[in-house]
Amino acid sequence: MMQTDPWTVAVIVGLAAVTVITRGFFFISERSLPLPAWVHRALRYAPVAALAAVIAPEIVMTGGQFIGTWHDARLFAAAAGAALYLWRRSTLITMAGGMAVYLPLHLGLGW
Repeated sequence: MMQTDPWTVAVIVGLAAVTVITRGFFFISERSLPLPAWVHRALRYAPVAALAAVIAPEIVMTGGQFIGTWHDARLFAAAAGAALYLWRRSTLITMAGGMAVYLPLHLGLGW
């Protein structure tokens, strides 16, 4: 039977406590905490910034290294998706168009 190291248990419990306290901080307070106007403006861009931080490295990197060739389907699919979004402003058309470019290049040409 495997036993868990006490330090491992302590770290797990500590991280859980920190997570609960930081995420529940706004619920613990009895009064509402007003946010400045600049925070409200900045929060409008948080989802876009998070999405860009996840998507951009996936497009331009492979295995932690920058793509060294133009023969990568992700580059063309991202460009097509961006162009379609700028043209139609539709998320569904953006995804469908990007995949319509990506799949033939990736599966057909092996990019």
